[in-house]
Amino acid sequence: MPFPPLGTLYAAALLRKNGFDVALFDTNLLDSPHSIIPILEKKKPNYLVIYDDGFNYLTKMCLTNMRDACFDMIQLGKNQQCTVIVCSSDASDHYEKYLAAGADFIIKGEGELTLLALINNLEKKQSTDTIEGIVYKKDTAIIVTPPRKVLQNLDELPLAAWDLVDMDKYKAIWKQSGTAFTLNIATTRGCPYKCNWCAKPIYGNRYNAHSPQYIVEEIAYLKENYGVSRFWMCDDIFGLKPNWVQEFNAELKKRKLEIKYFIQSRVDLLLKEDTIDVLAESGLEEIWVGAESASQKILDAMDKGTKVEEIYEATRLLKNKNIRVAFFLQFGYLTENKNDISKTIAMVNELQPDNIGISVSYPLPGTLFYEKVKDDLQLKANWTDSDDFEMMFQGTYSSAFYRKLQRFVHKEFRKSQGIANLKLLGKHPTQFTFAKAKSIIKLGYYIPSASIDRWQLKLHQDES
Repeated sequence: MPFPPLGTLYAAALLRKNGFDVALFDTNLLDSPHSIIPILEKKKPNYLVIYDDGFNYLTKMCLTNMRDACFDMIQLGKNQQCTVIVCSSDASDHYEKYLAAGADFIIKGEGELTLLALINNLEKKQSTDTIEGIVYKKDTAIIVTPPRKVLQNLDELPLAAWDLVDMDKYKAIWKQSGTAFTLNIATTRGCPYKCNWCAKPIYGNRYNAHSPQYIVEEIAYLKENYGVSRFWMCDDIFGLKPNWVQEFNAELKKRKLEIKYFIQSRVDLLLKEDTIDVLAESGLEEIWVGAESASQKILDAMDKGTKVEEIYEATRLLKNKNIRVAFFLQFGYLTENKNDISKTIAMVNELQPDNIGISVSYPLPGTLFYEKVKDDLQLKANWTDSDDFEMMFQGTYSSAFYRKLQRFVHKEFRKSQGIANLKLLGKHPTQFTFAKAKSIIKLGYYIPSASIDRWQLKLHQDES
């Protein structure tokens, strides 16, 4: 279920609005950076802009594979005499490495306005010294200009350049998944909360939003031109601005637009006023919440700002509105013990979320958590793949423990689903489906397998 590179599409749209010819090389559907060679040879661009999709949370992990691919593309661009510009969270953190790999300019922070200013100056052969938010080499010195302020009025940006995307290729992959074709929209940038493990390298500890009218206009455009009625609102937190969700719902009704969408949010935010009712009315079908842990001790250590009881209350209210609920869970935070882990597993079994995503605590540069553990970091500075589950610092337990824990929690999750469906079969046989029947049959595997894992992990032993 891939999504087009939304961040790149915004940058492309702004450049095109200002008179530049822009082409998109979409790496999402490709396996090798070398696929760009025939494109560069044919189009002979003056600039190769390697622009990271800042709306994709996986890129914040600065995956080693992605960095190496970027270095390859930098060299391929230089081979074709392109001026190479890189805009990414990893390049912002490690600009020396990217300059050493051959990049001409690094954009630090939010990229659209900086990219436009940079290319305008380069085209006019003017100095780049006064452009905010860039890094480059001048002779042997590395020049880091003052940071650019983040864009506050997001509606100043033109709609993303969706026409540059090969929608047919995306639709074909979505069709294989058996899920309705879905596109990604960002209604906001940034996050004002202070979870001490969460990186905000691009937009900072701020929160700026598009107007509901802008977003509904984009939805209308995408629905009319690409026949899409389902959307992933890829904000860190959807609908935080007071009355935004209510205005969004009213605008959809005014335009007579019926959609389905899914979001990320916080449990405390969902409990405010009539938020859940309005979300359901406007077409919300699934929500991912950062539950993280059912141990209040761990939530407080993370500076999460939420309460365990809020996870329980929000989940029950959402389910009453037939909204699917999914949990992000995080294991391995400092001071975690098996009692904390067992509480989280018990919460999953009790609340029966529709899906879960599991990670281990990952020290991202620029976070308070990183500062706490940086002296303890291993030589390996990044994950190679997004499912590494490598403990980068000395946690309570080993990487092997957390890898096994991740598998065990998924088994417990599937086991609890199967048991719930078995009970449903007895009470409401007419509501039964093939998928529910499969989950019951798989109990023959999950029950004994989860029991063995629990014993090997010694989770039957409480720790205070």
